[in-house]
Amino acid sequence: MSLDARLQRLWYGPAWRSLPLWPLELIFRLLVTLKTALYRIGLLRVHAAPVPVIVVGNLTVGGTGKTPVAAWLAKQLSLRGNRVGVVLRGYGGTHTGAARVVNVDDDPAVVGDEAVLHARRGPHAVVIGTDRVAAAALAAKQGAEIVVCDDGLQHVRLARIYEIAVVDAARGFGNGHLLPAGPLREPAGRLEQVDAVVITERGAVASTGCKVQPRTPFVAAAQFRTGEAVNLVTGARRDLATFAGSAVHAVAGIGHPEGFFASLRAAGLTLTEHALPDHGSLDAAALPFPAGTTVLMTEKDAVKCRGYAQPLWWWVDLEVSIDRTTAEQLLTLVLERAGLTGAGVRLG
Repeated sequence: MSLDARLQRLWYGPAWRSLPLWPLELIFRLLVTLKTALYRIGLLRVHAAPVPVIVVGNLTVGGTGKTPVAAWLAKQLSLRGNRVGVVLRGYGGTHTGAARVVNVDDDPAVVGDEAVLHARRGPHAVVIGTDRVAAAALAAKQGAEIVVCDDGLQHVRLARIYEIAVVDAARGFGNGHLLPAGPLREPAGRLEQVDAVVITERGAVASTGCKVQPRTPFVAAAQFRTGEAVNLVTGARRDLATFAGSAVHAVAGIGHPEGFFASLRAAGLTLTEHALPDHGSLDAAALPFPAGTTVLMTEKDAVKCRGYAQPLWWWVDLEVSIDRTTAEQLLTLVLERAGLTGAGVRLG
């Protein structure tokens, strides 16, 4: 079992299992508290980007569906006539220099898999950078009039006009402890300070594992459903149910691989599962399945396999569904805070 898998079992199991790590958690908690205090008293400065920034983040380490929600928001804002920039760290990539514009053909090993995934979705600009203030400024220079920051809830150096926290309905905050004893990046009470909470639900899951009730003005439920399978080589689309009865290998290098596998099993598929670490990738020289095997993977995994994809490899579309009325309310709140209308015109 990989280190990533062992941590997931520890963080989402009984709290007592992480007891040996509680002293390290205390140190982490003190560092988080100190950082917050330094920003509050002004010793550390918050920097505003040239355009409004909306942050879509989470309190836990991976697996909440943050990137699909950020992509959904960017698409919805674009459909309303706004030039949208997406900014992110570029996790999984080797790039560490100045902020960089990402194109659809860029190497995920350099810019990160999530950055290429966003570029495929077609916002006005996608920019990566360790300094997200500089990344947001570069997105604005590229013509973006509003920026969606994928992750960065804890990157408070970047000023934001709206915060959205994403929480997985089934897993919530795990054992409720901070890193490294649990999955939390900051105390769960932080959820009460954001502008909106989006609770992601997969399949029939409809109850939340949150250990605190959000006191934010706005809470939305986002359903994640598997769509069609898309061939990595030809781009052909196929109904997922047609794979039932076949020998299928499933690959997932995401924060919560079991969520992907469960969705495939719910569609009636029998799987051989291959869980990779978050942002991990297949080794083309040592594949864990034989050539000629039918393979299903996430889109995030597919962008890393373009150079060696085989004819029977498919990625599975993920559909994000938010009740129409709720979605319109959320978008109205974001646009009003940003000083934009649905037609992309700045309000005076």
